[in-house]
Amino acid sequence: MLKSSYHHLGVIEAGCDEAGRGCLAGPVVASAVILPENFKHKVLNDSKKLSEKDRESTKTVILESAISWGIGVVSPKEIDEINILNASFLAMHRAIDQLKIKPELLLIDGNRFNPYKDTEHLCIVKGDGKYFSIAAASVLAKTHRDDLMKQLDQKHPEYGWVNNKGYPTKKHRDAIFKNGITKYHRKSFQLLPIQMKINI
Repeated sequence: MLKSSYHHLGVIEAGCDEAGRGCLAGPVVASAVILPENFKHKVLNDSKKLSEKDRESTKTVILESAISWGIGVVSPKEIDEINILNASFLAMHRAIDQLKIKPELLLIDGNRFNPYKDTEHLCIVKGDGKYFSIAAASVLAKTHRDDLMKQLDQKHPEYGWVNNKGYPTKKHRDAIFKNGITKYHRKSFQLLPIQMKINI
Protein backbone atom coordinates (compact mmCIF):
# COMPACT_ATOMS: atom_id res chain seq x y z
CA MET A 1 0.00 0.00 0.00
CA LEU A 2 1.18 3.53 -0.74
CA LYS A 3 2.43 5.90 1.90
CA SER A 4 -0.52 8.24 2.46
CA SER A 5 -3.20 10.36 0.84
CA TYR A 6 -1.66 13.51 2.27
CA HIS A 7 1.77 15.04 2.89
CA HIS A 8 0.49 17.43 5.57
CA LEU A 9 -2.69 16.53 7.46
CA GLY A 10 -5.13 19.39 7.81
CA VAL A 11 -4.01 20.96 4.52
CA ILE A 12 -6.09 20.75 1.33
CA GLU A 13 -3.73 18.99 -1.06
CA ALA A 14 -4.11 18.08 -4.71
CA GLY A 15 -1.99 15.37 -6.28
CA CYS A 16 -0.95 16.12 -9.87
CA ASP A 17 0.46 13.90 -12.60
CA GLU A 18 0.55 13.66 -16.40
CA ALA A 19 0.41 10.96 -19.06
CA GLY A 20 1.70 10.78 -22.62
CA ARG A 21 4.86 12.81 -22.31
CA GLY A 22 6.96 10.37 -24.35
CA CYS A 23 4.43 9.73 -27.11
CA LEU A 24 4.89 10.56 -30.79
CA ALA A 25 1.21 11.33 -31.30
CA GLY A 26 -1.75 12.59 -29.34
CA PRO A 27 -2.07 15.14 -26.53
CA VAL A 28 -0.38 15.21 -23.18
CA VAL A 29 -3.00 14.83 -20.44
CA ALA A 30 -2.77 15.71 -16.75
CA SER A 31 -5.01 15.30 -13.76
CA ALA A 32 -5.32 16.92 -10.35
CA VAL A 33 -7.08 15.07 -7.53
CA ILE A 34 -8.06 16.02 -3.99
CA LEU A 35 -8.79 12.94 -1.86
CA PRO A 36 -10.20 12.63 1.65
CA GLU A 37 -7.49 12.50 4.33
CA ASN A 38 -8.51 8.98 5.37
CA PHE A 39 -8.53 7.57 1.82
CA LYS A 40 -6.88 4.14 1.46
CA HIS A 41 -6.86 1.60 -1.35
CA LYS A 42 -5.04 -1.73 -1.61
CA VAL A 43 -4.59 -1.67 -5.40
CA LEU A 44 -4.12 2.00 -6.31
CA ASN A 45 -0.57 2.73 -7.42
CA ASP A 46 1.42 4.42 -10.17
CA SER A 47 -0.75 3.82 -13.27
CA LYS A 48 2.23 2.31 -15.14
CA LYS A 49 2.34 -0.49 -12.57
CA LEU A 50 -1.35 -1.38 -12.94
CA SER A 51 -3.06 -3.54 -15.54
CA GLU A 52 -5.70 -1.91 -17.73
CA LYS A 53 -8.38 -3.72 -15.73
CA ASP A 54 -6.99 -2.40 -12.43
CA ARG A 55 -6.70 1.11 -13.83
CA GLU A 56 -10.37 1.06 -14.81
CA SER A 57 -11.50 -0.31 -11.44
CA THR A 58 -9.41 2.19 -9.46
CA LYS A 59 -10.63 5.00 -11.73
CA THR A 60 -14.19 4.22 -10.65
CA VAL A 61 -13.21 4.33 -6.97
CA ILE A 62 -11.31 7.61 -7.45
CA LEU A 63 -14.23 9.33 -9.18
CA GLU A 64 -16.60 8.17 -6.44
CA SER A 65 -14.28 9.06 -3.55
CA ALA A 66 -12.50 12.24 -4.64
CA ILE A 67 -13.45 15.54 -3.04
CA SER A 68 -12.62 17.15 -6.37
CA TRP A 69 -10.76 16.23 -9.55
CA GLY A 70 -9.84 17.81 -12.86
CA ILE A 71 -8.41 16.88 -16.26
CA GLY A 72 -6.18 19.07 -18.42
CA VAL A 73 -5.34 18.42 -22.08
CA VAL A 74 -2.66 20.03 -24.28
CA SER A 75 -2.81 19.35 -28.01
CA PRO A 76 0.04 18.16 -30.26
CA LYS A 77 0.07 21.61 -31.92
CA GLU A 78 0.56 23.30 -28.55
CA ILE A 79 3.26 20.76 -27.64
CA ASP A 80 5.16 21.68 -30.82
CA GLU A 81 4.83 25.39 -29.99
CA ILE A 82 5.95 25.37 -26.34
CA ASN A 83 7.84 22.01 -26.02
CA ILE A 84 6.73 18.92 -24.14
CA LEU A 85 8.04 19.97 -20.71
CA ASN A 86 6.09 23.23 -20.71
CA ALA A 87 3.11 21.41 -22.22
CA SER A 88 3.14 18.96 -19.29
CA PHE A 89 3.11 21.85 -16.83
CA LEU A 90 0.32 23.57 -18.80
CA ALA A 91 -1.76 20.39 -18.75
CA MET A 92 -1.38 20.26 -14.95
CA HIS A 93 -2.38 23.92 -14.68
CA ARG A 94 -5.48 23.25 -16.77
CA ALA A 95 -6.34 20.27 -14.57
CA ILE A 96 -5.96 22.38 -11.41
CA ASP A 97 -8.21 25.02 -13.01
CA GLN A 98 -10.99 22.41 -13.05
CA LEU A 99 -10.90 21.77 -9.30
CA LYS A 100 -14.01 23.00 -7.50
CA ILE A 101 -12.04 23.47 -4.29
CA LYS A 102 -8.88 25.59 -4.16
CA PRO A 103 -5.95 23.47 -2.95
CA GLU A 104 -3.49 24.87 -0.43
CA LEU A 105 -0.66 22.61 -1.57
CA LEU A 106 0.06 20.84 -4.85
CA LEU A 107 1.90 17.51 -4.78
CA ILE A 108 3.62 17.26 -8.16
CA ASP A 109 4.97 14.02 -9.56
CA GLY A 110 8.53 14.67 -10.76
CA ASN A 111 11.30 17.12 -10.00
CA ARG A 112 10.18 20.26 -11.87
CA PHE A 113 7.07 22.42 -12.12
CA ASN A 114 6.02 25.90 -13.18
CA PRO A 115 4.33 27.53 -10.17
CA TYR A 116 0.54 27.71 -10.33
CA LYS A 117 -0.68 31.18 -9.35
CA ASP A 118 -0.06 31.71 -5.62
CA THR A 119 -0.42 28.04 -4.64
CA GLU A 120 2.47 26.34 -2.88
CA HIS A 121 3.77 23.19 -4.54
CA LEU A 122 6.06 20.31 -3.68
CA CYS A 123 7.81 18.21 -6.34
CA ILE A 124 8.15 14.53 -5.42
CA VAL A 125 10.23 12.20 -7.57
CA LYS A 126 8.26 9.01 -8.24
CA GLY A 127 5.45 10.54 -6.22
CA ASP A 128 2.87 8.41 -8.03
CA GLY A 129 4.31 5.45 -6.17
CA LYS A 130 4.28 7.22 -2.79
CA TYR A 131 1.07 9.21 -2.35
CA PHE A 132 -2.49 8.14 -3.10
CA SER A 133 -3.46 11.57 -4.43
CA ILE A 134 -0.66 11.56 -7.02
CA ALA A 135 -1.35 7.93 -7.92
CA ALA A 136 -5.02 8.84 -8.38
CA ALA A 137 -4.04 11.70 -10.69
CA SER A 138 -1.79 9.27 -12.57
CA VAL A 139 -4.68 6.86 -13.13
CA LEU A 140 -7.15 9.53 -14.24
CA ALA A 141 -4.65 11.09 -16.64
CA LYS A 142 -3.66 7.73 -18.10
CA THR A 143 -7.20 6.39 -18.56
CA HIS A 144 -8.47 9.66 -20.03
CA ARG A 145 -5.60 9.79 -22.50
CA ASP A 146 -5.99 6.13 -23.44
CA ASP A 147 -9.66 6.76 -24.21
CA LEU A 148 -8.73 9.72 -26.41
CA MET A 149 -6.20 7.62 -28.33
CA LYS A 150 -8.76 4.86 -28.86
CA GLN A 151 -11.07 7.46 -30.40
CA LEU A 152 -8.28 8.75 -32.66
CA ASP A 153 -7.50 5.18 -33.68
CA GLN A 154 -10.93 5.00 -35.31
CA LYS A 155 -9.83 7.81 -37.64
CA HIS A 156 -6.35 6.40 -38.28
CA PRO A 157 -6.29 2.65 -37.52
CA GLU A 158 -3.11 2.19 -39.56
CA TYR A 159 -0.95 3.51 -36.69
CA GLY A 160 -2.19 1.02 -34.10
CA TRP A 161 -3.02 3.69 -31.52
CA VAL A 162 -5.64 1.49 -29.90
CA ASN A 163 -2.72 -0.64 -28.68
CA ASN A 164 0.36 1.60 -28.57
CA LYS A 165 -1.51 4.79 -27.48
CA GLY A 166 0.89 6.86 -29.59
CA TYR A 167 4.11 5.63 -28.01
CA PRO A 168 7.13 4.96 -30.27
CA THR A 169 6.65 1.24 -30.91
CA LYS A 170 8.10 -0.42 -34.00
CA LYS A 171 4.62 -0.78 -35.53
CA HIS A 172 3.88 2.89 -34.98
CA ARG A 173 7.16 4.03 -36.54
CA ASP A 174 6.78 1.60 -39.43
CA ALA A 175 3.33 3.08 -40.09
CA ILE A 176 4.76 6.62 -40.05
CA PHE A 177 7.43 5.54 -42.53
CA LYS A 178 4.77 4.00 -44.80
CA ASN A 179 1.90 6.51 -44.44
CA GLY A 180 3.49 9.76 -43.31
CA ILE A 181 2.14 11.75 -40.38
CA THR A 182 -1.23 13.08 -39.27
CA LYS A 183 -2.21 16.33 -37.57
CA TYR A 184 -2.15 14.36 -34.32
CA HIS A 185 1.60 13.66 -34.56
CA ARG A 186 4.10 15.84 -32.70
CA LYS A 187 6.26 17.37 -35.41
CA SER A 188 8.85 18.59 -32.90
CA PHE A 189 9.61 14.97 -31.91
CA GLN A 190 11.96 12.60 -33.72
CA LEU A 191 9.21 10.55 -35.31
CA LEU A 192 11.56 8.21 -37.16
CA PRO A 193 15.03 6.92 -36.37
CA ILE A 194 17.78 8.80 -38.23
CA GLN A 195 18.58 5.80 -40.44
CA MET A 196 14.97 5.54 -41.62
CA LYS A 197 14.97 9.26 -42.43
CA ILE A 198 18.08 8.84 -44.56
CA ASN A 199 16.43 6.05 -46.52
CA ILE A 200 13.30 8.06 -47.39
